[in-house]
Amino acid sequence: MPIDLFLLATLDGISYAALLFLVALGLTLIFGVMRILNVAHGSLYACGGYMAATLGLWLTQSNSPAWLALPALFLAAIVVGALLGSILEIGLLRRILDKDPILQLLVTFAAFMILEDLQRLIWGTQPIFVSNVVDQLGTAEVLGIVYTRYQLMVLPAVAALAYFALRYFLSRTRTGRQVTAVTFNREVAITMGVNAPRVLLVTFVCGAILGALGGALASPITSLVPGVGADMIVLSFAVVATAGLGHLGGAAITALLIGLARAFAIYLYPELEVLAPYLIMVLVLLIRPQGMFADVQARRV
Repeated sequence: MPIDLFLLATLDGISYAALLFLVALGLTLIFGVMRILNVAHGSLYACGGYMAATLGLWLTQSNSPAWLALPALFLAAIVVGALLGSILEIGLLRRILDKDPILQLLVTFAAFMILEDLQRLIWGTQPIFVSNVVDQLGTAEVLGIVYTRYQLMVLPAVAALAYFALRYFLSRTRTGRQVTAVTFNREVAITMGVNAPRVLLVTFVCGAILGALGGALASPITSLVPGVGADMIVLSFAVVATAGLGHLGGAAITALLIGLARAFAIYLYPELEVLAPYLIMVLVLLIRPQGMFADVQARRV
């Protein structure tokens, strides 16, 4: 494999892994605290992307200052995550929190299908693509390879910042310690005065914003079409399952591994692009069914 092709595949893998990690981070946070596999998380990714693209088009058409393009991506993610996250948690998930996991999975899948139809109703079926942020930041040269600064610097930096900010929030803030307490034992936390419904709402909204942020940051480099949320949620499940459900640090390493595997497959064996992430997941789960980084827990009878 030529060195320039190797470097290009590595850069592509890192940038894609950053987006994948943001979505998987939100998904694993929600599962770690609420113990719900939220299939509707894929729709949050798609809605975040569509909202960011819509806002970007509006800024372009209104001749707004160019520097607003990047903050607009974060604004779109916060609006979508806070609004849809609050609606889903209060109106839906709160009612099924202690129900059978199969029922939870079916309900969140139903929410995903509803949101998919809502996307088609609002944005239609034509591809949407807005690359003004990428164009403004320009390109940089890395060992002879010309690569966009957006993918080279912005995406990995945001992913790393999101991870460390979340770790700081969970370990150093009062609300974060309450989230951790609810994660380990909700009943004991409630008896100690923790407002569990509020904590769960904060957790879900934070996870929803992370999912929407992944879509918003993907919008300048991805053509948004119906079904984009389904593709991302399946890959995010692969990351979360491979790392171990609820493991934040493991999700980062696994996302990088899957992102690089996918990128190298595209350049070397394009027919394996779809297979590569799931092949990694299967191989890991055959050896460690609990996930690569999860600890074995005793089964309660």
